[in-house]
Amino acid sequence: MPVGTQGSVKGLSPHELVETGVRIILANTYHLYLRPGHGIVDSLGGLHNFMSWQGPILTDSGGFQVYSLSRLRDISEDGVHFQSHLDGSRHFIGPKEAMEIQEALGADIIMTFDECVPYPADHEYVLSAVERTTRWADMCLQHKKRNDQALFGIVQGGMYPDLREKSARELVPMDFPGYALGGLSVGEDSETRHRVIEETIGFLPENKPVYLMGVGRPEDIIEAVIQGVDMFDCVMPTRNARNGTLFTSKGKISIKNARYADDKEPLDPACECYTCTHYSRAYLRHLFMARELLAYRLNTIHNLWFYMHLIEGLKTAIKKDQVEEYGRHFYRRQNQGGFK
Repeated sequence: MPVGTQGSVKGLSPHELVETGVRIILANTYHLYLRPGHGIVDSLGGLHNFMSWQGPILTDSGGFQVYSLSRLRDISEDGVHFQSHLDGSRHFIGPKEAMEIQEALGADIIMTFDECVPYPADHEYVLSAVERTTRWADMCLQHKKRNDQALFGIVQGGMYPDLREKSARELVPMDFPGYALGGLSVGEDSETRHRVIEETIGFLPENKPVYLMGVGRPEDIIEAVIQGVDMFDCVMPTRNARNGTLFTSKGKISIKNARYADDKEPLDPACECYTCTHYSRAYLRHLFMARELLAYRLNTIHNLWFYMHLIEGLKTAIKKDQVEEYGRHFYRRQNQGGFK
């Protein structure tokens, strides 16, 4: 799921997203609550109408942003008092408010309000956060009113196997339509992350989607799919595009590299996206070095196409029971080096 924090995937229109193969996007509850306000979005027909996106939308609950962006947080049993990162104003979001905001936004998939802990954190603190997350999940179920939205539970527990198991075992009886693995991609290394996934996923239902929140390196996606994860979101493809780092079939390249100044070849000869079928590496480098807005748009189109193509390949491999073979082929191509 490309990240559309403010109700927009940076630089691209909904029509262009569809053309790159995007089927579902993620929007941010915390940011849309602060600006323009969920009441305004609701009065204008909900997020789909507001941003003219006809596909599914997932909104997170705001728990991670309260943890990562807000200042002067005060966590209580009812929720979190926090200071806006925009203007310093004081706000409160708890399970009840998280449901009200997401229902007003009108997303198709919404998330329970959870407590995301820092990394590292001691066992006692994480245990307290897990227990609070469970209580908040139950409160979200009680306050949820709309039947046309799927509410996912979020498994927490830090990097502790016993607390991940505890969180999963407490949430599964609540019978959510799907489950997310939260509290990852907060500074831990890939090995630790894959260990946590492996130690947690066995406690979740096999017939319901598992969503790994905030993880988006291609290799991490492949390994997580092998472990049984179904859904992902990350700013990596769009943010890297704006920074000039582009994903190709033979590895990442930095388009600002001087070697591309007179390179007439497409960015990735194996790619069929609009950018690669119309423009040379030299032109893309020129636009980026000149800070032309078109550079960010063309780079984003390519990176999203790369990610969507990766996911479609994984779907096909799953149907053929060849996911591990797909991963090995992907790594071989990436390690060829080709054009860096």
